Amino acid sequence: MRIGIYGGTFDPIHLAHLVLAEQCLEQAALDEVWFIPAAQPPHKLGASISPPAQRLAMLEFAIAGHPRFRVDRVELERGGPSFTVDTLSLLQARHPADEWFLLLGADAIRDFPTWREPERILELARIVAVNRGGQPLPDLAPVQGGRAERVQVVEMPGLEISATDLRARVAAGRSIRFLVPRAVEVYIHQQALYRRATS
Repeated sequence: MRIGIYGGTFDPIHLAHLVLAEQCLEQAALDEVWFIPAAQPPHKLGASISPPAQRLAMLEFAIAGHPRFRVDRVELERGGPSFTVDTLSLLQARHPADEWFLLLGADAIRDFPTWREPERILELARIVAVNRGGQPLPDLAPVQGGRAERVQVVEMPGLEISATDLRARVAAGRSIRFLVPRAVEVYIHQQALYRRATS
């Protein structure tokens, strides 16, 4: 199978995440997209993030009923900093017959050279670079590593939604209706998540 890997904190998952995954599924001709919540993102070491169980629950609510989306707990089970190269190595070992595609937005593309073993990542997976809302295409040189054939560009609508803003909205008592799936909105309310502003 052709499997898209979409990693992140997902604190909380929101509609832009889901639109990105759906557009990659369609435009890159993927069979499935696997959402992989990070145990501890290396670029957010020391940052306050919601417990894994809550982020996992929100992900499962968000993708419920989508037959080609799934959540994989590989990074939560491993614990510690979640390095993409380690995750891809483990997934390839577990599923050697599958082909892997790493879904990256503009911010991740810019930071890619600073990731652990970017050259090895390019060996383990093709890169699906997501361009939002007709914005200028990000510089793909950082993710190509001289291997342009390993990178595909996908276009998605320009949805300006961020998890940071959503947390701030909740902390301020503002609505997040229509920015996250309804089930995620209800869960956030029931669990009293983000009542205090987080970084």
